[in-house]
Amino acid sequence: MTPVLGEAPARLPVRGVPARFRHLLAAEWIKIWSLHSTYWVLGVGALAVVGINVNSAASNADRLAHQTLRPPERPGFSDRLFLFDPLATAFVDPAWQLFMIIAATVGAIAVFGEYSSGLIRTTFAAVPDRQAVIAAKVTVVSMVMLALGVIVAGTSFGVTQMLLRDHGGLSLGDPGALRAVAAAALLAPLCALVGMAVGAAVRHAAGSVVTVIALLLLVPALFRGERFRWVKEIGNAMPLSAWERLVMNPARVHDLGKYPLTVTEAWIVYGAWVTAAIATAVLVVRRRDV
Repeated sequence: MTPVLGEAPARLPVRGVPARFRHLLAAEWIKIWSLHSTYWVLGVGALAVVGINVNSAASNADRLAHQTLRPPERPGFSDRLFLFDPLATAFVDPAWQLFMIIAATVGAIAVFGEYSSGLIRTTFAAVPDRQAVIAAKVTVVSMVMLALGVIVAGTSFGVTQMLLRDHGGLSLGDPGALRAVAAAALLAPLCALVGMAVGAAVRHAAGSVVTVIALLLLVPALFRGERFRWVKEIGNAMPLSAWERLVMNPARVHDLGKYPLTVTEAWIVYGAWVTAAIATAVLVVRRRDV
């Protein structure tokens, strides 16, 4: 049919192609690596954690090399109490607490960064399915942080045990070694997901970081007493307490206190925090306006 002169041509309706999940994964991958801070935070953070652990191992190796006297025998005490624990040098508390904050901060940035820049409006306009968007974000962040956790935990363990090879250095086949490395590696995605949940709820840079530090480090410190069982149980339910239990060397004697956390319970704590963090992030993003 020939159009009439001066009449606007009819326009065919434009149908958008729905985004598939792999497209969302690719978009989130580009987002996380488009930030220069991602490289700096992850790179410097990983080097700092490994450096602290390696320094601890080197210092202990030097001390043990010049140590000639054994501790005096005392009735009621096993020699195992006096044995040096090489596994502890790969998982020094300050180093891994720093790693927890780094991982949680990266997870929080992945969420509140889009809200603060306004990019989240564009994202939801292109993909109205908010649940799919947050699922892709959770998947990408978890994969990146798991890879980082494996690298940092594996490097820390390998280098520290190599430095302590003349003083009882361990291999992955020794009791508790593989469990400790796995727990340290999984700590990174766990904390990143907690950071994502906090970032989705707070949506502010400083507020998210402060909340994450309080939740992951300060709360466990407040609930370490053993006078009341409920206080100790709350402390046992925190990721830091679960990590500390999982990296303990079963070949050494440890004072676990009146209400100890078992290895099985520690893994349950890991799973519960991951589930709660993902559920919180999805619920908040779906319910709250941008």
